[in-house]
Amino acid sequence: MFIDSHCHIDFPDLAQRLPEILANMRENQVSHALCVSVDLPGFPRVLQLAEQHAHIFASIGVHPDYPDTPEPSVEELVRLADHPKIVAIGETGLDYYRLEGDLEWQRERFRIHIRVARATGKPLIIHTRAASEDTIRIMREEGAGTQAGGPGGVMHCFTESQAVANAAMEMGFYISFSGIVTFKSAKELQAVALQVPLEKMLIETDSPYLAPMPHRGKTNEPAWVRHVAEYIARIKDVPLEQVGRQTSENFFTLFKTARPPL
Repeated sequence: MFIDSHCHIDFPDLAQRLPEILANMRENQVSHALCVSVDLPGFPRVLQLAEQHAHIFASIGVHPDYPDTPEPSVEELVRLADHPKIVAIGETGLDYYRLEGDLEWQRERFRIHIRVARATGKPLIIHTRAASEDTIRIMREEGAGTQAGGPGGVMHCFTESQAVANAAMEMGFYISFSGIVTFKSAKELQAVALQVPLEKMLIETDSPYLAPMPHRGKTNEPAWVRHVAEYIARIKDVPLEQVGRQTSENFFTLFKTARPPL
């Protein structure tokens, strides 16, 4: 059994193939998936998917790499998060890769999400790209970590250093690996994956992006999270069933309001 802890099956590339996408999940023993919100206008689609399918969960949040979108408030996000299928806040964080200039708006958006997570008790889904120092700093300042009374969360689609992984894990966060870890060029990330304990790990696709080997370059989908698990099992020299079992247990431990499989 595997769980895709981060996907975007509401995006057009996947939504128009949804019956096929769900069938492929079943065939590959992917029991559940978390469909992650990226902006407020698209949130109703995300929630609808979760409401229509018992094995799909949802989050509420506004992606840091969306500059031209309605800004969320603490009050609005808290209200929208008050739904049994909303299990997380995000994705949120910082992304300095494409954007230039004064990015204080992005940092303030991140702080708002952390405050919502603390208010609701629902964990954070954190995106960080070319911004790890500020990301960790704001997480500490806003008390995102479990040791500070926060809800913790997951560093999604992790591509940072071992030092960043350690800092996040010290705050009670899980580290999630996507198809990137299977790429031949991802030697540094593979070294991090080898060091992160299975007990602190999640797996994901971030579909429709970042398809793992042997599907690299194609439209990704939740069924292919199995390839991420297979790669992790290979580099850690553990049974595939152990990776599936532990990462699934981690998912339900972190996302406490998600219902585990019967």
